[in-house]
Amino acid sequence: IVDCDGLRCGKVDDLEVAGVRDGKPVVAELLVGRRRKVHVPWDVVAKVDSAVHLKVRAEELRLGRGDERLRPWFARLPFS
Repeated sequence: IVDCDGLRCGKVDDLEVAGVRDGKPVVAELLVGRRRKVHVPWDVVAKVDSAVHLKVRAEELRLGRGDERLRPWFARLPFS
């Protein structure tokens, strides 16, 4: 998942699908995270290609919080 600023902020772990009983299934939410699930409403998704691109910043959805804590360490690695 990539937010509107280009920040990689997570991985889609599952989908919440609505309308299955009506025969018109649509994606309602993305579920992100293994331990602490974050529900990302489908209406904040801008586009889907090799990544899911969001219309909003990661922090608005509480995504990518672990990455921010580790970012200074990764910045020190060669070729990062």
